[in-house]
Amino acid sequence: MKTFKIIIMILAISVALYEQVSEEKNIYIMIAAIVVFMFGMMQLSAKTPSKNKDKEE
Repeated sequence: MKTFKIIIMILAISVALYEQVSEEKNIYIMIAAIVVFMFGMMQLSAKTPSKNKDKEE
């Protein structure tokens, strides 16, 4: 599942970069790609443990 999310995020960023370089820029496609990327980053970083967990205890 983690690799699937990473692949989707790479595709979203590549679509956003492609739209950035194209002649006719479609802002809605770029916004959708960035939202997909940010949602994927949120999902992946939610499983990362905090550094401050040891200090709180």
